[in-house]
Amino acid sequence: MSGQKIWLRAETKPAEARSALTPTTCKALMDAGYDVTVERSTQRIFDDEEFAKIGAPLVEEGSWVKDAPKDAVILGLKELPEDDFPLEHVHVTFAHCFKQQGGWEKVLSRWPRGKGTLLDLEFLTDDSGRRVAAFGWSAGYAGSALAVKNWAWQQTNPNESLPAEVPYANQDRLIESVKQSLEAGKKIAGKEPKILVIGALGRCGSGAVQLARDVGIPAENIIEWDMAETAGGGPFEAISHQADIFVNCIYLSAKIPPFVSPESLSKPNRTLSVVCDVSADTTNPHNPIPIYDITTTFDKPTVPVNLPESNGPPLSVISIDHLPSLLPRESSEMFSTALLPSLLTLNDRANARVWQQAEQLFDEKVATLPKEYQA
Repeated sequence: MSGQKIWLRAETKPAEARSALTPTTCKALMDAGYDVTVERSTQRIFDDEEFAKIGAPLVEEGSWVKDAPKDAVILGLKELPEDDFPLEHVHVTFAHCFKQQGGWEKVLSRWPRGKGTLLDLEFLTDDSGRRVAAFGWSAGYAGSALAVKNWAWQQTNPNESLPAEVPYANQDRLIESVKQSLEAGKKIAGKEPKILVIGALGRCGSGAVQLARDVGIPAENIIEWDMAETAGGGPFEAISHQADIFVNCIYLSAKIPPFVSPESLSKPNRTLSVVCDVSADTTNPHNPIPIYDITTTFDKPTVPVNLPESNGPPLSVISIDHLPSLLPRESSEMFSTALLPSLLTLNDRANARVWQQAEQLFDEKVATLPKEYQA
C-alpha cells in the first residue's frame, strides 16, 4: 500500500452538515493503509471526537489551502468558497461547473491555472454508466418533505412564506414533523394534496415518492411520471391543473421542452401551489422549470412565482441545492458507503477506470474553456 493521502476538508456552505467521509468510512480507509487527515468542523453532523476516536488526525478548518501536501487528494462535497487562487491539488468534490452553469469558467479555470485536477463526484460512473455514489434518494426524500410542508403551510398561513428549516437528527423525526404539518393543512383545505413526481423511476424520484407514502398521502394522490409520460414534450397541463405539489427529480443532461411555463401556469383553474425543483438547475440555460431564477436556502426555503395572470392559488418554488442536508447523518452514511469502493482505488488512480474516466472528462471540459480562461 502506497499510503495515499486523503484530506477531508470542512464544508463551508451555510447549513451544510453532510460529510464525504463518516467515521465508519474513514476508519475503513485507514485500515486499508490510507493516510487520512480530517479538518475540524463546527457544522458537520459528525462531531470531531467521532473521528478522533477512530484515530484520525484532526487539523484546523480550511488548513488544506496552506498545509495539505501537494500529493494529497482533497475530498469534500459542496463547491469551494468563491476565490481566485489557483488550485494545485487533486480535488474530489461536486464543483457544479461541467454543465456550463453560471460562472463555470471562473470555477473550472482554477485547476488548470494551478496544475491541479478536478475529479467531479457528479460524474463518477461504473462500467454501466451509473453513478457510483449519489445523494439522489435523500435529495428526493427531503425535497418532497419540504414540498408537503410548504403546501400545508400555505393552507394554515396563506400570506406567509415557509419558515426556516434546520437539519433533522434522523428520518423518523422528519416524518413526524411533516405528518403534523400535513394534518393541520388537510383540516383547512378539506382534502389530501395531490403530488406529481417527474423522474419517479430514478433514485431521486423514488425518494420523493417514498416520503409521500411515509407521511400517509394516499396512493391515488401520488402521480408518478418518468420518461414515458414526458416523451411528448411540455409544458404539461396536468402538472398545473391536476396536482397541488410538483416535485422535479430529473437529471438534466440536454435541452428539453419546459415542464411548466408562466403561460401554462396562468391558465384558469390552476391547482398547483408548490413546486420543488430537487434538480435545482437554477442557472442552467436549459432549466425545464423557467419560472424562478434564484437558489433558495434552508433559511428562506421558498421563492414566490409572479405570473402574468393569477388564476389559481399563490405559487412558490423550493430550489435548495443541498437538500440531503436535511438528513445529514443518514444521507452521509449512504453516500460515503457507496463511494468507499472507489476511494479504496485512489492509491492506484492511474489504473482505476472510475478515476481515469473522471480525469479524461476534466481534460475535455478544460479544453472548452474560453481562451481568456485557459492557462
